[in-house]
Amino acid sequence: QVQLVESGGGLVQAGGSLRLSCAASGRSFSSYAMGWFRQAPGKEREFVTAISRRGVNRDYADSVKGRFTISRDNAKNLVYLQMNSLKPEDTAVYYCAADPQNSWSRSVTEYDYWGQGTQVTVSS
Repeated sequence: QVQLVESGGGLVQAGGSLRLSCAASGRSFSSYAMGWFRQAPGKEREFVTAISRRGVNRDYADSVKGRFTISRDNAKNLVYLQMNSLKPEDTAVYYCAADPQNSWSRSVTEYDYWGQGTQVTVSS
């Protein structure tokens, strides 16, 4: 079992940056792949990025590639999402999620544990 708490969301102008953090409880954090997803109003939750349990493998949605960076600190049970060059279309609630199978998948169904989400709003 793991509990996830996101932080770092807020309001930013287009072109700006934000760094989201996700704090995980539990002793098995380093065995989980971690992902970030987002959901805009009226839309389905979509994959943003994922990282394998040791941080060796990363995957990014095409829409954020080159602008967003995922990282993790297993000693601190933290995963980060650095978001640069933000666009209004990045506006959404951002969720972190944990995948016990370390599949670092793009599929929502592969993730067993979810945080409550943090709002990111990018103004034009």
